[in-house]
Amino acid sequence: MRPFRRFRALLLGAAVLAASLGLAGPAAAHDAAESSSPAQGSSVPVPPQQVSVTFNNKPLGLGASFSVKDGSGAEWAEGPVEILDNVASQKLRAGAPAGGYTVAWRVVSSDSHPIEGTFTFTAAAAAGGAAGAATGSAGPTAGGDVPGMGTAQPGATAASEAGSSAEPFQWSIVIFAIAAVGLLVALAVIARRRLANGGDEDDAEE
Repeated sequence: MRPFRRFRALLLGAAVLAASLGLAGPAAAHDAAESSSPAQGSSVPVPPQQVSVTFNNKPLGLGASFSVKDGSGAEWAEGPVEILDNVASQKLRAGAPAGGYTVAWRVVSSDSHPIEGTFTFTAAAAAGGAAGAATGSAGPTAGGDVPGMGTAQPGATAASEAGSSAEPFQWSIVIFAIAAVGLLVALAVIARRRLANGGDEDDAEE
């Protein structure tokens, strides 16, 4: 009976370890965007001097990029991406026209995985003050504050409106699962050998 008790204890320990590894996988989720400025789909009086995205953790400075294009496809992003705390910002060139804008961003999260997304906004007038045709909702939409930026640009938005953020597949979950299965197989082989050795010892004693 002693070898069977050892085998049962080994299996129980392996099951507990496998469960703990499985729970560790979802906890290692990648960083995500929490808000953007201007807000997704909002209308602002004039094109802002910069656009920004706020994340739940501070992204890495390497590989960050922003693209800010108007309705004609002209690029208005100027200079490097600036990262302050957990906020990534991109300055715009002067003289941006009225109309719709599409912002595409890409950063490397704190766990070294690239994440990206897009959001749009509309400027009611050109940056120089000339009247322009407003498209979209009338007036700026208010949302959550953008932390770490001081005064937020018009139209900061909540996390659900920060633009689509595509996160890579979490290979850590697969690695944890393979390790757990391998451990179970190894423990089963060891336990079977001990059971066989225990049976041989019982035969020898008889």
